[in-house]
Amino acid sequence: MRQHVNPLSRFFQLPLALPEPYELFDHPNLPIHLDIGCARGFFLLELAALQPGRNHLGVEIRRSLVQAAQRDRNRYQQNNLHFLFCNANISLEDWMAALPPDQLHLVTIQFPDPWFKQRHRKRRVLQPDLLLAIASALNPGRQLFLQSDVLAVIEPMVSLVELSSCFVRPQQDHRPWRADNPLPVATERERYVQEQGQPTYRVLFERNHNVLPPLKDLEMAWHPVDNSKDAALTSHG
Repeated sequence: MRQHVNPLSRFFQLPLALPEPYELFDHPNLPIHLDIGCARGFFLLELAALQPGRNHLGVEIRRSLVQAAQRDRNRYQQNNLHFLFCNANISLEDWMAALPPDQLHLVTIQFPDPWFKQRHRKRRVLQPDLLLAIASALNPGRQLFLQSDVLAVIEPMVSLVELSSCFVRPQQDHRPWRADNPLPVATERERYVQEQGQPTYRVLFERNHNVLPPLKDLEMAWHPVDNSKDAALTSHG
């Protein structure tokens, strides 16, 4: 069962100064995988053990889940892994901007909370300013991976990424949805969906060489798509 919190409430609008990599990891210069909305953290615990040559950071807006995940991380002494409590749209931009060049290699957003109602669209995790912060922190060729079991959740995310013109999809990937998960570990939600025989919608993006558009321009282009009742029908060529 999903446990929703309102990211627009006053409490979650307070920016947090997130620790720098040297405060989080034993080997702070390793490439970083950032998982936005990591939930209870089981996915990252397993992945970090399989990928010791990369640091993994999970951020989550539900503090109790972060605390439980961090306890597991400490118990298993996963020193290439850390979990942080924050609102990604408020606190991640400055953290990513302060990273050394080309340290962030992968950003994942997997099965985010499904804010179905149109009036709740501002609660969705991937907003224009966060997307541009991600694009700014990723060098060409570095990756952004999105997946969900709800079309009404992933289609707006894909539309926003495509409107930015900062990312391309690998030529070999199936359209509109990637056939498999490029990561060696599935999230809990992904495993549940597979057990139920339901589809998972996946898109892998790679940062291209395009200059970031101004935030205002992206917001203006995004507004009619985000407010359209037909947003879920946009194509993903």
